Amino acid sequence: MYHGTAGDAVPVLLQSGLVPRGTRAYVFRSIYEVFLLLGAVVAVAVIGYMLYNAYKYRAGNGYDADVDRPVLGELPTGGGGGKKLFTSFLLSTIVVISLVSWTYGTLLFVEEGPQADDTMEVEVEGYQFGWRFTYPNGHTTDGVLRVPENRSVRLVVTSDDVFHNFGIPELRVKTDAIPGQETETWFRANETGTYTAQCYELCGAGHSFMTADVVVMEPEEYESWYASTERNASAENDTTEAGA
Repeated sequence: MYHGTAGDAVPVLLQSGLVPRGTRAYVFRSIYEVFLLLGAVVAVAVIGYMLYNAYKYRAGNGYDADVDRPVLGELPTGGGGGKKLFTSFLLSTIVVISLVSWTYGTLLFVEEGPQADDTMEVEVEGYQFGWRFTYPNGHTTDGVLRVPENRSVRLVVTSDDVFHNFGIPELRVKTDAIPGQETETWFRANETGTYTAQCYELCGAGHSFMTADVVVMEPEEYESWYASTERNASAENDTTEAGA
C-alpha cells in the first residue's frame, strides 16, 4: 500500500481522471490498449523514417556525387551537431517517464482498490480441496460465492492447511492463501453470470478439483438472498437457545 509522502504526485494523478477506474478487467485492458497503441505509433515512426531515408539516399538518385565520404580511419563530420540524437533522446525520455508514471498510478489503484465505504467484505478460507466463504453477517457457504453486480467486493483470504492461491481469471483477481496469514484483494463484476474460481498453487492430489462458483447476481436478487441468510441464522439461533 502507498503511505509515503515522496509520491504525492501519484494521488493527484489518481484524481485527475487520467487513471482508468472501474473493474480490474477494464483497468488491465486499458493498460494493454495504451501499450499497444504507443508501440504501434513508435513502430510506424521508426519504420517510416527508415524507409524514407532508404528511398531518399538510394543508389542512382544523384546523391553519390554530392556526398563527401570519409576515408578509412577518419571520423565523420556534419550531422547537425547531434541535434537529431538529442531530440530523439528527449522525446524518448518524455514518453518513457510519462508511461511509467501513468502505469504506476494505474497499478496503485488496482492495489489499493475502491474506498472502504463502497465495498463489501467476504472472508475466504482455502482448504484441501475447496473454498469456504464467510459473509459479514456470519453466514458461511462452501464452494459458492455470491456477490451483487456492480459492487466492489474485498476478499480477505487465508488458508486452513497448506499454501493455496485464489484466483478468478475472468475477473482478473488473484492472491495467495497462506496458513496463519491474511492477504487482501478485490474485484468488481459488471455482468451477471457464474464465474469459476480456481486454486493456482499446487497443493496436493486434489489441486485440479479445487474450484468454486462465483455467482454474480442482480442487486435486488442478492439483497433478497442475503436477507434470507440472516433469517435462517436467526432461526437457527432460536432453535439452539430453545434446546438449551
